[in-house]
Amino acid sequence: MNLLEVKNISVKYGAIEAIRDISFTIKKGEILTLIGSNGAGKSTTLRAISGLVKPAGGQILYKGESITGLAAHLIVKKRICQAPEGRGIFLNLSVEENLDLGAWAAPKEAKYADDLARVFDLFPRLKERRAQNAGTLSGGEQQMLAIGRALMGHPELLLLDEPSLGLAPQIIERIFDIIRMINKSGTTVLLVEQNALQALQVADHGIVLETGKVSLSGLASDLLNSDEVRKAYLGG
Repeated sequence: MNLLEVKNISVKYGAIEAIRDISFTIKKGEILTLIGSNGAGKSTTLRAISGLVKPAGGQILYKGESITGLAAHLIVKKRICQAPEGRGIFLNLSVEENLDLGAWAAPKEAKYADDLARVFDLFPRLKERRAQNAGTLSGGEQQMLAIGRALMGHPELLLLDEPSLGLAPQIIERIFDIIRMINKSGTTVLLVEQNALQALQVADHGIVLETGKVSLSGLASDLLNSDEVRKAYLGG
């Protein structure tokens, strides 16, 4: 079953068309990755899905219902949660206070203590630093906090925007291991990444964006073996 359908969406920033006529679907339970160079439109696509920008054209369907142009807080209530590029955490609040903010959109039946324990199981470093101000965390720990905060909303669809950006290789490996674990627990993941190798290794399907348009799409394993993708994004 298709959890999300993106149909010919376009987004403009003034006179600049950031993405145009982008279409794809995500099936429940899979990981789909969007790869491409800087400025290709990856983050804009996520922002359109999460309600942070309004599409100039096209339609976005979630569980068969249009969410095109819906306010961001209403989209979160539908259990589409995002860990944004740059992490977007509140640096002057503690780790636990940041996680508290993520829980506001959790369904009524959710148990906060259980949700917090789940995040701390995935990210033991956050448990150690639960009372510490987020601004004092390392870059990797801040990324863990951004993902943990999104998980507190019980997402059925988790949007991850450049989770490996600026991190050391060993931390990147840990982040991608956790993405696999989150997915195996039943959460569908839409992943935006410049680290094409890591993204395609973890994903079921992939889409390559170039200058705001889809240039290639298919099974992640096929894209990994594509000469075009290898030359442009994998350094080979």
